[in-house]
Amino acid sequence: MACEEWGSKLDLYLDGELPAAEASALGLHLRSCSACASDALERVQFKRSVQIAGRRYAPSAQLRDKIAKDSAPAPLVGLRWWRWAAVAALALIVAAGALYTSLGRENAQRQRLYSELADLHVATLASVAPVDVVSSDRHTVKPWFQGRIPFTFNLPELQGSEFSLVGGRVAYVQQSAGAHLIFQVRQHKISVFIFPERGAEMPSLATGPVNQLSFNVESWTRNGLRYFVIGDASPDDIRALSKLLRSAG
Repeated sequence: MACEEWGSKLDLYLDGELPAAEASALGLHLRSCSACASDALERVQFKRSVQIAGRRYAPSAQLRDKIAKDSAPAPLVGLRWWRWAAVAALALIVAAGALYTSLGRENAQRQRLYSELADLHVATLASVAPVDVVSSDRHTVKPWFQGRIPFTFNLPELQGSEFSLVGGRVAYVQQSAGAHLIFQVRQHKISVFIFPERGAEMPSLATGPVNQLSFNVESWTRNGLRYFVIGDASPDDIRALSKLLRSAG
């Protein structure tokens, strides 16, 4: 299929709406065509900008105060039960609004972080030199990071599994330095990101599987580090690699 035909399907692919067979074929094409991979990256970045803009607005304290004043009942002689009920209802509305604003901000931060990781994953696959240390030997890749990032980590023994280690590089998310490792399973490449737990707004993230812009993601914390496993491989493959990483060391 020509690049022009694939281009018309990129948005469906990134939104996870493309049929499985076509999504798999397009995923293979993106790994071999730098032009389409760059186009996909631009679309991912645009979608992320739209998502962030859609969550940016939150009502100001002045607006909430004005709504509260306009909704207040007119003063009456004496205190009536319905006035207390109105005050209580208004308090609940204001509290719910504050909670919604807080949750919306946390969701926006979480979405922004996952989108940045998806961008890094796509950009790396589109790069001519995706890794700075090229080796399938964990005893070569792990020492390469010493002095380049402010922590250490363990890599699993992959012998007997379907996975192979391609190599690694240093990655930065919101000015936090971490490790970016590339693994391969059959025709799929999977990114593994490791960052300090208290960097890049990570304490608010939950542990478990996530779907981000058609990529499957698994995330967890261990020994003060936050791990992310992201790729277009199946959820079972993402889960299997995550299990190997969890058991490392």
